[in-house]
Amino acid sequence: MDKEGYIVECRNLSKKFGGFCALNEINLSLERGRIIGLLGPNGSGKTTLIKLINGLLVPTSGQILISGLAPCPETKAKVSYLPDNNYLSTWMNVNQMIDYYGDFYSDFDKKKAYEMLANLGLDAKQRFKAMSKGMKEKVQLILVMSRNAELYCLDEPIGGVDPATREYILKTIITNYAEDATVLISTHLIADVEKVLDEAIFIQKGSVLRHSSVEEIRSTYGQSVDALFREEFKC
Repeated sequence: MDKEGYIVECRNLSKKFGGFCALNEINLSLERGRIIGLLGPNGSGKTTLIKLINGLLVPTSGQILISGLAPCPETKAKVSYLPDNNYLSTWMNVNQMIDYYGDFYSDFDKKKAYEMLANLGLDAKQRFKAMSKGMKEKVQLILVMSRNAELYCLDEPIGGVDPATREYILKTIITNYAEDATVLISTHLIADVEKVLDEAIFIQKGSVLRHSSVEEIRSTYGQSVDALFREEFKC
């Protein structure tokens, strides 16, 4: 495939923290227009890879390219990032958060944000600190998915919320991105996200063990992604 078709390329990418190797010689190419699961146990290197994509960490060795460029202000404008912890000021209400995002990101679609709020039954006047964990997760996802980005990096978007909220979140993801954009979902909750995935990346101890289409996994192994994951990662 022509390299213009890749939104992310990792070439012998490694990241160390002191003597600990979080990522070890990763070689990976992600196509445009796909929903991809970055699947692995806690501590496998998922968050480190996502932070490298977003330019929040610098590789120890190797190279990472976003749409053909090393992470820089131009690539950050192409990537919409949902971290695995809260990053919003708790004193703000949802209206203020939407205004903030609208001022900060030129590709932020306020109309889309308010439509998603209405669909999820959220009150735009409510302050963030007064919300439940599930409501906070929804608001953060709405803000991220309301950007017209080329790549959405979602780090554990369904972690720690109830099954009903997970359904809401996954539905919001698959109905609110352009078909030529890529969505990278980092999670260890494979059974919940499998139904929305085009591809799956298995990662453990900083190494990519598998990168396959979901269709290929099912046809080759005769089992679900979740079942294959449990088999390959069993203790």
